[in-house]
Amino acid sequence: MDWQDLPVTVAGLGVSGVSAARVLRDLGARVTVVDGGDSPVLRDRAAELTGITVRLGDADTLPEGTRLVVTSPGWPPSSPLFLAAAAAGVEVWGDVELAWRLRKPLPATGEPAPWLAVTGTNGKTTTVQMLASILTAAGKRTAAVGNVGVSVLDAVLAEEPYDVLAVELSSYQLHWAPSLRVHSAAVLNLAPDHLDWHGSMEAYAADKGRIYQGNQVACVYNLADPATEELVREADVEEGCRAIGFGLGTPALSNFGVVDELLVDRAFVPGRDKNAAEIGSISDVNPPAPHNIANALAAAALARAYGVDAKAVRDGLRAFRPDAHRIATVAEVGGVTYVDDSKATNTHAAAASLRAYDPIVWIAGGLAKGAEFDDLASQAAGRLRAAVLIGADRALIREALARHAPDVPVIEPAEGQTGAVAMAAVVRAAAELARPGDTVLLAPACASMDMFTNYGERGDLFAEAVRGLTD
Repeated sequence: MDWQDLPVTVAGLGVSGVSAARVLRDLGARVTVVDGGDSPVLRDRAAELTGITVRLGDADTLPEGTRLVVTSPGWPPSSPLFLAAAAAGVEVWGDVELAWRLRKPLPATGEPAPWLAVTGTNGKTTTVQMLASILTAAGKRTAAVGNVGVSVLDAVLAEEPYDVLAVELSSYQLHWAPSLRVHSAAVLNLAPDHLDWHGSMEAYAADKGRIYQGNQVACVYNLADPATEELVREADVEEGCRAIGFGLGTPALSNFGVVDELLVDRAFVPGRDKNAAEIGSISDVNPPAPHNIANALAAAALARAYGVDAKAVRDGLRAFRPDAHRIATVAEVGGVTYVDDSKATNTHAAAASLRAYDPIVWIAGGLAKGAEFDDLASQAAGRLRAAVLIGADRALIREALARHAPDVPVIEPAEGQTGAVAMAAVVRAAAELARPGDTVLLAPACASMDMFTNYGERGDLFAEAVRGLTD
């Protein structure tokens, strides 16, 4: 594409928008950034973008002469700017599409670095980081990029090129990446999320399914989630691309699974109709919760599709350390284990966390984002010692528990409180309800911003309050 003097509009003055604007400017494009906000922070940011026009307070009007729009991931398709672009016949790309178009060939192969891509409602970041750890153990220069870690634009334009990229992609990013065609991809799971942005579950699933389009070697799907396999069936892939399932049972032909505490590959082995390869063990996965073992199998499947040997899979899983607030054991106090899974901000993630422990004093609540809790309450009922509820939408969880777990004690100790004061009261209440052998589990199934800055602060304050139990 000839970028010289091409009029390009960048939607959004956030991190990805600023990065895209600078890259486009350096390519020679005439860049205008639009943002609906007009704060001192945005003005300072705009002042740093030399050689770029910034228009604050008006993000609805398409600048005259625009030939391409590059959007930040969070802008919904219904935005007036995009409707105006469609009416004018102007394409809209996301930052991932821009990065895909700007890839450089590797000196050794003459081809750009392959992308191994991951999406799903939950588990994306952990799986991509596991994958990057495995690739590193195999001696590859790699990075976890996309919706995590290094910016995908920075990765493809790095002075020292990467051999292969482990790419986390959100449904937002996939929506705006029409030409993306990766080496291999995985959809980990599908559950209702971001429906206000996509408009329907069908549209959300369709955007997730874009990750399989044009796959070259493997489409990796979750055997426990038929919707992910259906996306593989619907995908138009390159000839020879294979469907590879992963699950927690004994693997059938062309699948990854678990046999006698071992992680097993029956897909990328000679004579796979009769043979399998040991690629690690459950003890190599940190933490070894069921959903995290599934994440490890998905990462292993992508790595093996790329050609990584079994030893590197094992070594990479052993070396991996999860980010904070992802089913992390904080402490054991008085025979009770305290676990921080503050990252479980929707019902699907919370359900996975709840399946990992028994019995549980469950800390839940916050901003529900339109979610319903009946299925979650029904599934968790037999594991719950008690529930401690917080947040603006806690009544929705209380009512679901009353319908499906009426014998489970429910308390709400932090009404009207926020921050550290609220979390200290919650942890004290949970400690009083718990018995030796129990797990006090922070898996809120909700967003955090009604009481905390973000899920990270929520988890940090939980850990601080747990440590306070021993003071």
